[in-house]
Amino acid sequence: MAEPKISLVVADDHALFREGVLAILSTVDDIDVVAEAVDGTAAVAAVAEHRPDVVLMDVMLPEMNGIEATEACLAAHPDAAVVMVTMMDDPETVFAAMCAGARGYLVKGADRITMLSAIRAAARGEVLFSAGVAGRVLEFFRANADAERRARPFPELTDREYEILTCVADGSSNDQVGRRLGLSAKTVANNLSRVFTKLQVTDRAQAIVKAHRAGIADQPEPR
Repeated sequence: MAEPKISLVVADDHALFREGVLAILSTVDDIDVVAEAVDGTAAVAAVAEHRPDVVLMDVMLPEMNGIEATEACLAAHPDAAVVMVTMMDDPETVFAAMCAGARGYLVKGADRITMLSAIRAAARGEVLFSAGVAGRVLEFFRANADAERRARPFPELTDREYEILTCVADGSSNDQVGRRLGLSAKTVANNLSRVFTKLQVTDRAQAIVKAHRAGIADQPEPR
């Protein structure tokens, strides 16, 4: 028995792009374009009417932009998988699309294989970004993580070391920290040893005092 086709709505205000997508999809048997839309309002209406598996959504649509249209589409039809297609690959736009619920993000000009892979992956419930976009997403999150680390006390500590210090500052033993974080007591001890070195302290009590003074925990300092 043949697998059911992936139903698709194409939402883009550029006729040339829509025609190019249709030309690509005419070469495959597993994807069926059920509607086209030239603005965000029409895209929402098409999704409500046809309840497609996947929506190819341009970010820069008239009347209602692609981000807003994605949110509206998913509010009405949560099972739809939206793949954003746009000329804009800046991290902020990608992040906005992700927050809106998009499962993929392609830059216009992506090759045939990449586009088909994104549609099929979205239909399976997976998330797929083209290579260039994926790199920008990673850079965006890495930069944000680095900024958060610099803003907190003891930025020289890794995330794991900081997490362990926080637990220790709350009065937890190595065994308790291990159970809380899913680590062995030995792993906790090794990380804690590196914490002592980086904080330039010689023992647990001094580390706790330093953590409390930095505002990591609200418990009284050990005497």
